Amino acid sequence: MDTLSHVVGADHPPLLEHTIGQALEMAAARWPNAEALVSVHQNIRLTWTELLARSDAFAAGLLALGLEPGDRVGVWAPNCAEWTIAQFATARAGLIQFNINPAYRTHELDYTLAKVGVKALVCAARFKTSDYVAMVESLERANFPLLAHLIQIGGEPRAGWLDFEDVPALATDDARAALTDIGPRLDRLEAINIQFTSGTTGLPKGATLSHRNILNNAYFCGLAMGLKEGDRLCVPVPLYHCFGMVMSNLACLVHGGVMIYPSDGFDPLSVLKTIEAERCTALHGVPTMFIAELSHPDFASFDLSSLRTGLMAGSPCPVEVMKKVTTAMHMTEVGIAYGMTETSPVSLQTSTDDPLERRVSTIGRVQPHLEVKVIDPATGQTVPRGQAGELCTRGYSVMLGYWDDPERTAEAVDADGWMHTGDLATIDAEGYGNIVGRIKDMVIRGGENIYPLEIEEFLFGHPKIEDVQVVGLPDPKYGEEICAWIKLAGGEEATPEEIIAWCRGQIAHYKVPRYIRFVDAFPMTVTGKIQKYQIREAMIAELNLVVETTA
Repeated sequence: MDTLSHVVGADHPPLLEHTIGQALEMAAARWPNAEALVSVHQNIRLTWTELLARSDAFAAGLLALGLEPGDRVGVWAPNCAEWTIAQFATARAGLIQFNINPAYRTHELDYTLAKVGVKALVCAARFKTSDYVAMVESLERANFPLLAHLIQIGGEPRAGWLDFEDVPALATDDARAALTDIGPRLDRLEAINIQFTSGTTGLPKGATLSHRNILNNAYFCGLAMGLKEGDRLCVPVPLYHCFGMVMSNLACLVHGGVMIYPSDGFDPLSVLKTIEAERCTALHGVPTMFIAELSHPDFASFDLSSLRTGLMAGSPCPVEVMKKVTTAMHMTEVGIAYGMTETSPVSLQTSTDDPLERRVSTIGRVQPHLEVKVIDPATGQTVPRGQAGELCTRGYSVMLGYWDDPERTAEAVDADGWMHTGDLATIDAEGYGNIVGRIKDMVIRGGENIYPLEIEEFLFGHPKIEDVQVVGLPDPKYGEEICAWIKLAGGEEATPEEIIAWCRGQIAHYKVPRYIRFVDAFPMTVTGKIQKYQIREAMIAELNLVVETTA
């Protein structure tokens, strides 16, 4: 095993063996008067005692409406205090929370609500240009025979909708007694959360996660980043996603940190203002968020000296960006985490005691109580250390399965319990991992396997480039050619010829982009992940390229 890319995590500290609801009770007992939640844009501050009380009141209201443990409750809203109250309320009552992507439109909403069989929907009135209430009302209710209750966060009173703030008042003595009775009977291995993955092809799949899955992942994420009692964590990442819900919210729950939401949706200026005003000690984000913060024209005017640690995750993290975060943002202990929704989410993570070079250039080592391996996608055999292949994860974090989809579950999780990630990775002699791309993103040009991430990392070194994304485009001669979409730093100008000339002689000729486009933004998911397939499709249409298909 020493020479193969198969690594087993430590067996200590032990796994947590209680439910999320019990963890909230423990937090309120341990830090009763300490701040738990600060929603800056709502001017809301709650202590752990108050968060427990608000969560239990909402949970009892849901039980009074007739919901029972195992029923599904959809939550469709941007970052706000109500989202988190619903998160803990459902956990306390044994209800399964279904996180709905704030970017969804009626087609995705119709499919996922029906798939999950939602009994109650907690929904923001609107967010940005999205009128959530109108979208819900436009759906054919016959498709959702179980959907009995619509609960609105904010907005004007509306027929057929309960107001979020009115739900606790519905609680009866019987409902409160039922809530007290439910807690001790809940099983930590039971499903508590459904998160739909935003695949680029096919219908989304609902990763189903247990208390044990996500509470432990939050615990070990927090340990590795040095999160401790009293830390103030700025959370600009969406709560509907594992990053916000698990790595941020639940990590604060088990370690005594404060969840601080700067705005309802990501805004770099709000993040910078919040860090300064709230004296945040930690910050989470995907690379595009950190890039936006660092490049904000007012960046230098903010005092970010309170920052110490944080995590960059969600997509490959450019080394140059990590270096700037450690210096310009004072995040000397910042780390990188790697994972996916189906693994709760984190499998590998850097630690605060890793050397800086390792923390900025790798995805760290396997978390405790997990194991990872890198396999040859064609044969399934574990490859030697340093060789690229598909990364697989096994252990407590692997999902229970895709909701009501045993076939797709079997495709993702093999008979031995390994979750096949679809990511291409390497593991070195010391057990540190590196992501070199997605199996589906790998470019094959003239028989050469090219990993776009390698070219992106190189181009990041150009002084005029702020961000870059590389994809492969079909080519009749070579099979595929390299295309780079480049976002220039503020005030900079460049030509494709200038970029190509800069590449020549520094990287292999077959890695030099043939096509270069300068853009102001990239197509992105709400979590900040670049949607490379949209870049590819746009270029194929623009260049009128022929995509070869196989019968």
